[in-house]
Amino acid sequence: MTNEHTPLSKEDYEEPNCVLCMDQDTPSPIPQRRVREKLDEYMSRRDYAGAERHLNYWLAEARQNGDLRGEFFLRGEMMGHYRKTGNQEQAILHANESLDLIERLGFENTLSAGTAYVNAATVYDAFGMPERSIELFEKAKVIYEGNLPEADGRLGGLYNNMGLAYMALKRYGEAYEAFLKALRVMGNVEHGALEQAITYLNMANAVELEHGLEKGEQKIGQYLDKAAALLDDPAVPRDGYYAFVCEKCAPTFDYYGYFLTAGDLNERAKAIYERA
Repeated sequence: MTNEHTPLSKEDYEEPNCVLCMDQDTPSPIPQRRVREKLDEYMSRRDYAGAERHLNYWLAEARQNGDLRGEFFLRGEMMGHYRKTGNQEQAILHANESLDLIERLGFENTLSAGTAYVNAATVYDAFGMPERSIELFEKAKVIYEGNLPEADGRLGGLYNNMGLAYMALKRYGEAYEAFLKALRVMGNVEHGALEQAITYLNMANAVELEHGLEKGEQKIGQYLDKAAALLDDPAVPRDGYYAFVCEKCAPTFDYYGYFLTAGDLNERAKAIYERA
């Protein structure tokens, strides 16, 4: 796999304009579906610089066109991108802008708002602000539980991330409760095994934080074994997301001495990325 990538051109994804149909007072929406598809291509190759250029280009287009919905969509993608790449300043900037847009768009009680609350809360928790993240997770929880079926993966993601925030606050009882809810939801979601594996690893970490390695060794081992089995599930597609999860999980296995499992997961991810 080469690290060289063809520079983006506007024609790659810009919708053609009908000059006779243009209305200067009507916002011109960006092509969200195509923007997301192109972003997925970059992420499947781990081309984070290309993904950043792509997102910044379309953010400028949305703002220039007065497309608040498009800007809201992009801010959500950008806070996630900068969280993954460790850019705290940019991640928090886009989280705050996204929260501001909820009110400007009148989205306060919508599922879109719930998702924005989850994404922003995850950013705050990732950068050491779990108290703020819990406030936002609670807002998302009200919206999600009132509007989503029990087998919706978004609920599973909410509970898992809430568990991490509770862990950071040393509220372990609430953390385990949230993780168990996440496992129950993702057990009913197609290909939910990857998220279940991540949750089991989070539970292993919670046990260590609460009880220590020696005292929690048996329970930690049980959770690690369950996570490894889920990652081996042959029904799970071996795609770019699978590679991402393998890389995300490998360091935890390595930390607890599961060196062969960690090495195998890294090799699986490498093979998938090389095929991309």
